[in-house]
Amino acid sequence: MRQRMESIRVRTMTAAVLVVGVSLVVASFAMLTLLERSLRANVRTTAFIHAEALAEDLSVGAGQGLITAANGDEEFVQVLDGSGVVVMASSNVSDRVLLARLRPGEEQIIREVPFEDGPFLAVATSSAGTQGPLTVIVGRSLEPVGEARGAVAGLLAAGVPLLLAIVGAVTWRVVGKALGPVDAIRTEVEAISSRELHRRVPDPPGEDEIARLAMTMNRMLTRLEKAQLRERRFLSDASHELRSPVSTIRQHAEVALAHPDRTTIQELAEVVLEEDARLQRIVEDLLLLTRIDEGTLRLRSDAIDLDDLMFEEATRLRNSTDLRIDSTGVSAGRVSGDRGKLERLIRNLTENAARHASSQVRLSVKEADAHVVLQVDDDGPGVPEEFRRAVFERFTRLDDARDRERGGTGLGLAIVAEIAAAHGGSVSVSAAPLGGARFEVVLPRGAPDELPKVQPGFRSPPVA
Repeated sequence: MRQRMESIRVRTMTAAVLVVGVSLVVASFAMLTLLERSLRANVRTTAFIHAEALAEDLSVGAGQGLITAANGDEEFVQVLDGSGVVVMASSNVSDRVLLARLRPGEEQIIREVPFEDGPFLAVATSSAGTQGPLTVIVGRSLEPVGEARGAVAGLLAAGVPLLLAIVGAVTWRVVGKALGPVDAIRTEVEAISSRELHRRVPDPPGEDEIARLAMTMNRMLTRLEKAQLRERRFLSDASHELRSPVSTIRQHAEVALAHPDRTTIQELAEVVLEEDARLQRIVEDLLLLTRIDEGTLRLRSDAIDLDDLMFEEATRLRNSTDLRIDSTGVSAGRVSGDRGKLERLIRNLTENAARHASSQVRLSVKEADAHVVLQVDDDGPGVPEEFRRAVFERFTRLDDARDRERGGTGLGLAIVAEIAAAHGGSVSVSAAPLGGARFEVVLPRGAPDELPKVQPGFRSPPVA
């Protein structure tokens, strides 16, 4: 019962009835007041007209003695001389008892008269009689005013509740019809579980607020479904990636225990250290992507010379690989950003190029208008055009077996895309002049003093 009373339908109907009811009550009192004033003014005007007519007759010597009232017992007339004595009166006040002492132009409400119940409105005017100045007083009953007011009040007393009942019924029906799609949406949403995110709420016709609500909820369900699919894929791939080095370590350890003559402590330690380093890289990548997804990653904003970072990376590659590293295309390029994250971006790009290159990797940095363009080329097999967007998604490999053998986790390029987007830039892949792949990162030269917190969610980078 409490939930029913707190429903939007009940509250809307109650509010409509209250607003209309208060408005009608105020309007009714105002109308009754104006009606009473109008009727009293009409009585006053009629009495003055009659008094003026009698005064004119008296000024020419007519109407001596008794004066006839115009409406029987609903009106009386008294004529006073200069000393205030009644010298003439209508038949209903023939005893000459003074009912009102008024000066010309004044008026008075008389509550009681000898011949009739109810108030009378008395007005006075002057007349120049043949025997001296006279005051003519005409009183008219206000009972018709009260009767008219009572009749209208009775009609309002019966009509206002009836009108409020109609307003309540119409509001109840209209709001119920308007909220019908909302109830259907609620029922459908309540039935949707985590395994049924493919379902959608009913889409009502029109473009009102409820239709927009349904469209918004369907878009939300679409996002949740995609997020769930990404999460399932992420968990599957992550568990596989973590299982692989663990299995390798366990396999070599079991072989060493079962056949100690076939391996040495040094060989086992090398395998363990190599797989441990791989585990560490996977965990660090997963933690970084988790912080990005949760929106808790904050970036520093320092002046960074990308050419210095590229030269440092070129030196590292020359010392750790047999590839030819060409850094002649590196020129000055300064951005504002987080040095550690930009180093991570360059490291992931160069390691990806080194894994796929046949013999050469080319690095370049240049300034173009308001941007700094960073390029990493290799002479490997390249990236087919239909996969150039997919390579920036997490755990994506074009050749899974080859990449695992070379130490790839499928997270490096996804991290590159996130770091570039966090710095207000973009990343793309195209064919390189060397015959392999060219990864290009475009970063703004002018950046704010403080970079904003990275918003959660994966941002698909533009593809050249």
